[in-house]
Amino acid sequence: MTERRYFEDFQPGQTFDLGSRDVTADEIVAFAAAYDPQPFHLDPERARDSIYGGLIASGWQTAGFYMRLLVDGLINSTVSQGSPGVDELRWLKPVRPGDRLRGRFTVLETTPSRSRPEIGIIRARGELFNQRDEVVMTVISVGFFGRRPASPS
Repeated sequence: MTERRYFEDFQPGQTFDLGSRDVTADEIVAFAAAYDPQPFHLDPERARDSIYGGLIASGWQTAGFYMRLLVDGLINSTVSQGSPGVDELRWLKPVRPGDRLRGRFTVLETTPSRSRPEIGIIRARGELFNQRDEVVMTVISVGFFGRRPASPS
């Protein structure tokens, strides 16, 4: 097992590559059928006649793609204590079947908690890029991370 990252291991400006994943038409349609059944997410025929000119992933699914990359690429190797939410979420370009998405996490601020000394607060920018290095989604998030325990004297 790799060593866990604590709050103290993060510095403003630090970036983490979160890996990549491919997007399929089947998963776009399945997500749309369950959660966002708009025609341009659900029906390839009707999507061709939309302003997008073809099937696209729901923005909420796109956020889910990022979250999976974040957890697998970083969070699972940290002492994460959850998150109170996001400050901003932007969908900048449609995600289409066949796209390869790549994630990046950049630390913006690190602040020790005043009310809970066992945790620190990290504000970060998340970005999701397609195979053409176009930014398709950005998110500004806040996360709680465990502080490194004091060494016994």
